[in-house]
Amino acid sequence: MNRPIGVTIIAILVIIGGILGILGGLAGFGLFGSTAADAVAGSETLASVYAGTILVVSIIQLAVGIGLWMLKSWAWTLAVVVVILRVVGDVFSLFFGVAINTLITLAIHLVIMWYLFRPEVKQAFGR
Repeated sequence: MNRPIGVTIIAILVIIGGILGILGGLAGFGLFGSTAADAVAGSETLASVYAGTILVVSIIQLAVGIGLWMLKSWAWTLAVVVVILRVVGDVFSLFFGVAINTLITLAIHLVIMWYLFRPEVKQAFGR
């Protein structure tokens, strides 16, 4: 089956985000000259945990992007879970004040969720 164009776009954006996150996580460990401890004053342990978390999440993000590109069923499931978590986070953020960027990301996440549940997209992932 051909990959729907929206899946292609989402996969590319997720892959790019994963690569950038991996680079950011590696930078946090000082592989590019500075460390996360420079950004998080006073706590090298906290900085290392932060950099490590960014690295792990970004590796997972990269894997999901590749899985979406390859139309793997597990990637669709993980993408849905991640988007649900992002929607919940966006809604939670709204309780602390309405910011235009939160409303924009909430709208984007809701559109992505709607798109992932389109019959032709689900069918592309064997659902």
